[in-house]
Amino acid sequence: MPFLPITREECSKRGWDAPDFVFVVGEAYVDHPSFGQAIISRVLERAGYRVAMLCLPQYQDAADFKRFGRPRLGFLVTAGVIDSMVNHYTVAKKRRSADAYAPGGQVGLRPDRATTVYCNRIHQAYPGIPILIGGVEASLRRFSHYDYWDDKVRRSILTDTAATLLLYGMGENTVLAAADFVRRGMPENELPALRGCCYMAKEPPQDAVLLPAHAQVATDKAAYARAFMAEYNQQDALRGKKLCQQQDTLRFIVQNEPALPLSREELDTVYALPFMRASHPVYTAQGGVPALTEVRFSVSAVRGCYGACNFCALTFHQGRVVTSRSEESIVQEARQLTELPDFKGYIHDIGGPTANFREPACEKQLTKGSCQNKQCLYPKPCKNLRVSHDELIRILRRVRALPRVKKVFIRSGIRFDYVMADPKSTFLQELCEHHVSGQLKVAPEHISPAVLDKMGKPHREVYEAFVRRYEDINKRLGLKQYLVPYLMSSHPGCSLKDAVALAEYLRDSGHQPEQVQDFYPTPGTLSTCMYHTGLDPRDMAPLYVPRTAHEKAMQRALLQWKNPANHALIREALRLCGREDLIGFGRGCLVPPRAFIPKGHYARDGRLPKARVDSGSQTRPLRAEPHQNQRKHGTHNASAPLRKRAWQTDASQGSTTTMAVPNPSANRPARPSGSRQETTSGTGGARQLRGSGLQQAASHGAGKRPPNRSAKGLPMKGTPGKRSGRR
Repeated sequence: MPFLPITREECSKRGWDAPDFVFVVGEAYVDHPSFGQAIISRVLERAGYRVAMLCLPQYQDAADFKRFGRPRLGFLVTAGVIDSMVNHYTVAKKRRSADAYAPGGQVGLRPDRATTVYCNRIHQAYPGIPILIGGVEASLRRFSHYDYWDDKVRRSILTDTAATLLLYGMGENTVLAAADFVRRGMPENELPALRGCCYMAKEPPQDAVLLPAHAQVATDKAAYARAFMAEYNQQDALRGKKLCQQQDTLRFIVQNEPALPLSREELDTVYALPFMRASHPVYTAQGGVPALTEVRFSVSAVRGCYGACNFCALTFHQGRVVTSRSEESIVQEARQLTELPDFKGYIHDIGGPTANFREPACEKQLTKGSCQNKQCLYPKPCKNLRVSHDELIRILRRVRALPRVKKVFIRSGIRFDYVMADPKSTFLQELCEHHVSGQLKVAPEHISPAVLDKMGKPHREVYEAFVRRYEDINKRLGLKQYLVPYLMSSHPGCSLKDAVALAEYLRDSGHQPEQVQDFYPTPGTLSTCMYHTGLDPRDMAPLYVPRTAHEKAMQRALLQWKNPANHALIREALRLCGREDLIGFGRGCLVPPRAFIPKGHYARDGRLPKARVDSGSQTRPLRAEPHQNQRKHGTHNASAPLRKRAWQTDASQGSTTTMAVPNPSANRPARPSGSRQETTSGTGGARQLRGSGLQQAASHGAGKRPPNRSAKGLPMKGTPGKRSGRR
């Protein structure tokens, strides 16, 4: 099936005088089932609607929004598969250097708050035309919400966009009902029956749960927390109620009940639609669309997640009830992947929000919905939880047995606590043997019980039990495979002391994370509510929230304690926590007492670099034996001061030894006398650390010698004093 039209000429070739809907998308056109735009457009096409794609339009004026002329029914608008602000900015609010959802990774092709900007341009182009908004950005901003980038509570995005309807959640059935509603002239009396939709009303419906008004939640954080929990508790398709929130003096936003999850048969039908599984050829010259690379040979197998991590927005978007595709549907799609011309034998993923969830958590979810104020896995697995990996094992066995398939990976993540709840070890055995490529990524997130409670994650003991089982299985298989833990810093409730405890755990376990995720307060999560209000909305108890950029940097640095660039921040954090015992050179220490140059490191000119003195340390002149070249050529001045490299304590004998490096400039005047000693305690007992802190020379690599300089009192290259071999 060819791509949907992207120009008026392509519409004419199909015999269309005008499309029914123009689909405005804040990302490049990719016709692959991992992209929501592809699914929605193909679902509408299958239902007989004419859909034209307007992807990444020029938003500076309304001209590009008139590309297809006036559509017969209206516009569909989405910012894409990710919120435009998250796509544009890091957690430090710095502009990202690339956009994986734009051709060639170009930045600047979509605006901030893309849904709102696009709708305003449509209103300019065609006043009064129906507009349906959806996707992650619209779905998670449907009520008054805290906006991290503005650092304030913003009104519902439906108010800002003046759209006709907001479609939230997974929208296949919702968009068909909304399209039919628009086609029939939008009878107002049918609005309350549109599941999965939000609309504006002049009065609140009588059967709706009335939330605190925008004016109240914008100024009262306790009211904001209460409003959020009311929204959170009603996001179940079976027991969820209609919600209403006043936005201004004249308008109320009304959220109808959530749409029912798709059945297995409906999911199979959706994923059997004729996707091109590629980005539009118009982007080929620009290098294609980077986001497609990772998912091109992946299979989406499940939706929904009852893990319910508090920092995750899945509860507000996909819901807590898991639905999955049939075994035959998944195997058939995998077979199609093997027939693609650029298939190399590797299926990158078979999964979803959580790869090893395949069915609702219990029978009750199918008849009464998910439990209110209770979680399926936290703080421990519910007694009613159905735990089985049997169907997933069968699917993986069938897919890896397909011709041309070399390896099948699971990259979308597994819940290790669910694995540990399975009395059988077959799944983990086969995962290690067939579906891991050296490293398995899991998400313990933290080890502090207090922080994990705020995250809604299992405690450390569950993760450690999983680590032991994983290592035992790999040992039996004769494989050297490792776990890569995802860790999060600065989550609400996480203090510096909690970050220090996590750093100690990483030290003891031997993990050296290359990347650490700072908590990102995105709309629609319980953790974002904690961040904004300083309250746990579940019980309204106050909690500590790391807010300043400096404290966040310290927490992040503690998790990457082996990186010398982080040492100054770590020393500051440890002193603030009263943990000077972790500053030193002993086995249990995290950082040296000050910037330290290992033996053999010199600056380019042969000198030792100037010391960077941290708070709590000063310098003093020392003496030591002369440099060997100075001894050989008689250039040593016995009265010249020498810079100390480090003091170390032999804990077993209580003696102090000195490693010193002479000053290559023999006549350099002595540094001012007067020193202060810094005493720390740690593994092996007390140490005394005196003298100058030496900053590692950034311009010189480890273990390399600089060129000799005769001007500095050392012989030139090629003279009898040239050093050879290693010291």
